[in-house]
Amino acid sequence: MDLGIAGKKALVCASSKGLGRGCAEALAAAGVDLVMNARGAEALTETAEAIRAAHGVTVTTIAADITAEDGRAEVLAAAGDVDILVTNAGGPPPGVWSDWGREDFIKALDANMLTPIALMTALLPKMIDRRWGRVVNITSQSVKAPIPALGLSNAARTGLTGYVAGTARQVASHGVTINNLLPGIHATDRAVALDGGVAKSEGITLEAARAKREATIPVRRYGTAEEFGAACAFLCSVHAGFIVAQNILADGGATNATI
Repeated sequence: MDLGIAGKKALVCASSKGLGRGCAEALAAAGVDLVMNARGAEALTETAEAIRAAHGVTVTTIAADITAEDGRAEVLAAAGDVDILVTNAGGPPPGVWSDWGREDFIKALDANMLTPIALMTALLPKMIDRRWGRVVNITSQSVKAPIPALGLSNAARTGLTGYVAGTARQVASHGVTINNLLPGIHATDRAVALDGGVAKSEGITLEAARAKREATIPVRRYGTAEEFGAACAFLCSVHAGFIVAQNILADGGATNATI
C-alpha cells in the first residue's frame, strides 16, 4: 500500500533503537525524510546511517535528552517545521506504591506526559497552517489496563491520554490527527529490563521470565519493532485521516478488555 507520505518530514523521538527505531524505519520505507533523536550519539549515528543506506531518505540526527528543556529546544531548533511527530521516551522504573515519592512522579510526568505535550505545543501550529499533520504518541497498554508494577508509567501516560482526547478534537478540522499507539511487550531493551526484574525477584532465569510472560499473551510471543513501526506508519498515512483521538493497542491481545 502506498501510504501517500513520500517527501513528508517526520520527527521521531528516542529512535536509535527499539520501538522508536521501528517507527523511523517504517516511515523511511514510505519515503519520509527523518529528524531522529536519542540520547546516545553512537547508536543514533549508526541507526541513521543504516536507514539512509536502506531507503535513500534524508536523515538529520540530534543527540539530546528530549525530556530536558534544553535538549528539547535543541531538537526543535534542528527539526524546524515537520509534518509528522512521533513522541517516545523510555518508561519509568518498576516498583510498588511505597517506593515512589513526589520527585519520582515529577520525573515520570516530565518524561511521559509533559514532554509530548511540549512537542505538540511547539509543532501543531505549523501543521494547522499547512492543513495537514500527523502526531502519534507511543504510550502503553497500561492506559487501558494498569500494570501494578508500573505505577509511575500508568499515571503519567494516562494523563497524556486525557490531554490528547481533548486536543485531538480541537485540531482535527485543520487536517491534523493525533492518536496514541499502545504497545504491549515487544522484543526491546525495555522487555529485557522488565524480565530481568522478574527474574531477580522470583529467582528464575531471564529466559524463564520471558517464557512466563509470553504465556500470558494470546499470540504467545513478543511483538517486533518492525510490526509496531508499520502500525505507526499507517497512522501517519493519508489513509488515516478519519482516525482521531484513538488509543490503538499493539499488544498481541494481552489486554483483556471488550472495548
